[in-house]
Amino acid sequence: MISSLDVPLDLSQPPTITQQSPKDYIVDPRENIVIQCEAKGKPPPSFSWTRNGTHFDIDKDAQVTMKPNSGTLVINIMNGGKAEAYEGVYQCTARNERGAAISNNIVIRPSRSPLWTKEKLEPNHVREGDSLVLHCRPPVGLPPPIIFWMDNAFQRLPQSERVSQGLNGDLYFSNVQPEDTREDYICYARFNHTQTIQQKQPISVKVFSMDSLNDTIAANLSDTDIYGAKPVTERQPVLLTPTGSTSTKVELRGNVLLLECIAAGLPTPVIRWIKEGGELPANRTFFENFKKTLKITDVSEADSGNYKCIARNTLGSAHHVISVTVKAAPYWITAPRNLVLSPGEHGNLICRANGNPKPDISWLANGVPIAIAPEDPSRKVDGDTIIFSHVQERSSAVYQCNASNEYGYLLANAFVNVLAEPPRILTPANKLYQVIADSPALLDCAYFGSPKPEIEWFKGVKGSILRGNEYVFHENGTLEIPVAQKDSTGTYTCVARNELGKTQNEVQLEVKDPTMIIKQPEYKVIQRYGQVSFECIIKHDSTLSPTVIWLKDNDELPDDERFLVGKDNLTIMNVTDKDDGTYTCIVNTTLDSVSASAVLTVVARPNPPFDLELTGQLERSIELSWIPGDENNSPITSFVIEYEDGLHEPGVWHYQTEVPGTQTTVQLKLSPYVNYSFRVIAVNEIGRSQPSEPSEQYLTKSASPDENPSNVQGIGSEPDNLVITWESLKGFQSNGPGLQYKVSWRQKDVDDEWTSVIVANVSKYIVSGTPTFVPYEIKVQALNDLGYAPEPSVVIGHSGEDLPMVAPGNVQVFVINSTLAKVHWDPVPLKTVRGHLQGYKVYYWKVQSLSRRSRRHVEKKILTFRGNKTLGMLPGLEPYSSYKLNVRVVNGKGEGPASPDKLFRTPEGVPGSPSFLKITNPTLDSLTLEWGSPTHPNGVLTSYILKFQPINNTHELGPLVEIRIPANESSLILKNLNYSTRYKFYFNAQTSVGSGNQITEEAVTIMDEGKMAMASRQVDIATQGWFIGLMCAVALLILILLIVCFIRRNKGGKYPVKEKEDAHADPEIQPMKEDDGTFGEYSDAEDHKPLKKGSRTPSDRTVKKEDSDDSLVDYGEGVNGQFNEDGSFIGQYSGKKEKEPAEGNESSEAPSPVNAMNSFV
Repeated sequence: MISSLDVPLDLSQPPTITQQSPKDYIVDPRENIVIQCEAKGKPPPSFSWTRNGTHFDIDKDAQVTMKPNSGTLVINIMNGGKAEAYEGVYQCTARNERGAAISNNIVIRPSRSPLWTKEKLEPNHVREGDSLVLHCRPPVGLPPPIIFWMDNAFQRLPQSERVSQGLNGDLYFSNVQPEDTREDYICYARFNHTQTIQQKQPISVKVFSMDSLNDTIAANLSDTDIYGAKPVTERQPVLLTPTGSTSTKVELRGNVLLLECIAAGLPTPVIRWIKEGGELPANRTFFENFKKTLKITDVSEADSGNYKCIARNTLGSAHHVISVTVKAAPYWITAPRNLVLSPGEHGNLICRANGNPKPDISWLANGVPIAIAPEDPSRKVDGDTIIFSHVQERSSAVYQCNASNEYGYLLANAFVNVLAEPPRILTPANKLYQVIADSPALLDCAYFGSPKPEIEWFKGVKGSILRGNEYVFHENGTLEIPVAQKDSTGTYTCVARNELGKTQNEVQLEVKDPTMIIKQPEYKVIQRYGQVSFECIIKHDSTLSPTVIWLKDNDELPDDERFLVGKDNLTIMNVTDKDDGTYTCIVNTTLDSVSASAVLTVVARPNPPFDLELTGQLERSIELSWIPGDENNSPITSFVIEYEDGLHEPGVWHYQTEVPGTQTTVQLKLSPYVNYSFRVIAVNEIGRSQPSEPSEQYLTKSASPDENPSNVQGIGSEPDNLVITWESLKGFQSNGPGLQYKVSWRQKDVDDEWTSVIVANVSKYIVSGTPTFVPYEIKVQALNDLGYAPEPSVVIGHSGEDLPMVAPGNVQVFVINSTLAKVHWDPVPLKTVRGHLQGYKVYYWKVQSLSRRSRRHVEKKILTFRGNKTLGMLPGLEPYSSYKLNVRVVNGKGEGPASPDKLFRTPEGVPGSPSFLKITNPTLDSLTLEWGSPTHPNGVLTSYILKFQPINNTHELGPLVEIRIPANESSLILKNLNYSTRYKFYFNAQTSVGSGNQITEEAVTIMDEGKMAMASRQVDIATQGWFIGLMCAVALLILILLIVCFIRRNKGGKYPVKEKEDAHADPEIQPMKEDDGTFGEYSDAEDHKPLKKGSRTPSDRTVKKEDSDDSLVDYGEGVNGQFNEDGSFIGQYSGKKEKEPAEGNESSEAPSPVNAMNSFV
């Protein structure tokens, strides 16, 4: 048995209605009437019609035609036919050899839009506060018209809680007001089918206020006593509709329930709805017409009950209960479905419906009541079910089920088709399905066969049958994979089999990666006229081609060249306020769609405030209020209030005050005699708005000044005058016309009376003939035509200064060192200063240098000591020089006379560095040194110190030698130096105070060409074996000799030098080999025997004084300090040999004896 499967059209099957017109079919009487009836079947069905229960012979009516291969009727109205002539109930029958299907009863009615009946409308005269109902009473149309009220200008009349339109179209006034008076209340009816609007005659309403009613009631309403001349009184609510306390309402299931309550009363009542014994349905309840209408959508039997509306105002309330009953036209519980049976099979047709009241079920066979239809032994009717057993091919037929009650009917066709067919699969072979990973995949296997085939699914060529919870097998053959993964990709096979055969079909499934937005647009805040970009970077399956669409507020982007859509972004140029909104990036592929949104907030400086208003005007204050302009998405933080004085400074705006952004009023303090205008500037985070339009002007009354001039001073410009100055008052500070200043002065502690003058338009007054530099009391008072300002404060000034009269005395100089001296003096009497004491100046200059007799231009230097000081320090003096100085007192006028010159001398200091050091005439073993004396000897030179040391190829320093040279020498020849060796020289001068800064130079002795040749030959034989053996033997003998010498030395053998070393016990002195390249021991002039004496730098990198005293003083007498023949030095001056750290920028590390030996062999 197959239920509800489509039978392929190449197989025999009874007719099935596929399309028909609605049951209640209202047609436009001006157009052709088309009544649809379409059906399918095999063989194709033929069609016939009934009209009002009898056969409708279309061949006899020239206005009626049937479309080819269709049952649809076309009634030609536009060529002379009348729609009214074709009103009626139509039913279509589609028939072939296997049965007949019928359509619903289609009721054809032409729409109608009749005119309003003419009536005489009397004007409505209403007392203010009374209720009023204007009746519309539209003509009955088909379908009913839509009602609305307008005026003569076709403008809808405004409605509110007080005035509103009811469901019946009437216009209700809960209470009338004088503004309701008008003569053009017009009710319009719009008929949608005919697209016509009908208009009622205008209705006139005149509302009488209580003041005028007493004067006109006799003339206008003399024959009635409806209206009395009572004043307007408030009234409690009374329901205008519905009337009474209860009413009933019947509504059909699935429709919209509309309940209405409109009340009269003053004040206007407010309507509230409740359901007695229950709650209003949450998601289906709506309030319309200012809560006067309760709307419940899709009602069901559960919505039946009592609904109460309550109208309430301050005087009381009224209520009405509407009893609602929900009935139901028939609706399906189980509609009959087509049956395909194979011969001998069993099956059922079930027709179950419900309604209120419960519907009656009746069956028809091929359009004929089943009771009178031809008998079929294979069927049995059991109420709402027809049971089929052992069917044969002749059992094929179309059965109709009709369920009806007083509110309507349902009609359903279901055929029984007896077929014997092997399985067939209707889904195309190798159909490709593409889905996104983690989403469901539905693979179709539409099939047909009779008996109904069984369906199985396989994956892959040799896959096993698919089972398990990861698959869902639908009755129509579809395989569902609820969560498809990438490994779900592949070939799937659907197999259909029944007792008549078997067939299969393959489909392909591809699972794609989902499309993702990996960089979403972000919330942006941008200033007006700026530029903003939203990103939308996506990731997608490589086989899919995404398209990106940008929306603004869920609509297309504006057609504006400022919007630039890039590959992965949206850029908006020159942003304006209208660009504010939500921007959405939508990415679509053929399989999925993703989106992301971001909000753009356009901010700008606020719009200027407006509607400035001045209130509460007082003599010294006023209240300013304003309305803020648009804040442009950035909250206003403050308002700045400025004012203009149109009387004194027109066009110039001054700051008045600032208030928080939440404040729109401010109390402003005012000054007298000012013509004020105010303006307001709004401020937010973006900046300041343009100023508002100025407020109206406000001129304050005149008054005497509140304040006096500021910054009053008295300073003399000459020894016999006093100049009094002040800062004038601003225009608005004058408080009135005729601003002047009263200037008063008197000599402090001398005069009792004040001397005064009154001046105007100046800020300075000069008092002449005053004593020199005496204190004065001064005051300046403002006044105008209305009086004086408060008494001013007194300030102290002084008349003009003159030069000081005397010089400081008892000047003494104390020399602290060669560059610093201290000077001391006695202060001058204050009376002789004749002005403000500013300090003392010390003039000093160098007379001559004691080390040089040459004189030079005298350059005086000045040091100023502020205040009443009596001593000072003179830095930067030159050593060993004569100086003079004097001291002078200083006031505001200038300097006084100088004290007598004081002579002092600076002691010696360390000298400056020699002016130059030149090294010339290099030979194999000598260098010539020349130098210049220091430019600044700073004393009497006692000697020069020369230090030098060799430098090897790796820039290591050898032992340091020091030589003292008499001060009168300017050159020196160094002999017995090593050939081809670089030496570094350190040279400085000395006075009795100490050594000055040194200068350095480097020089190289000339290379010996003979030794170079010998060295070359030695290199040639150095590779011979016999030479290597000889050298090894010599080295062994030298080692034995060194050991013997060491033993003899330890046993106590001493040379004279050894005795000296023992006497000094210098731990730094260590013996060194003669051939290690260092300076050797001293010897007498005849035998030059090497002595075992050497020197080494102490660990603290200093040369001890004992070393210096010991080196040549003790050992140099009678030999002129000559060194032995190892090439160290031969000279006529005594010297010392030390190993000191390099000075200046050279390395300070002293080389060890081993390093020295390795470096200078």
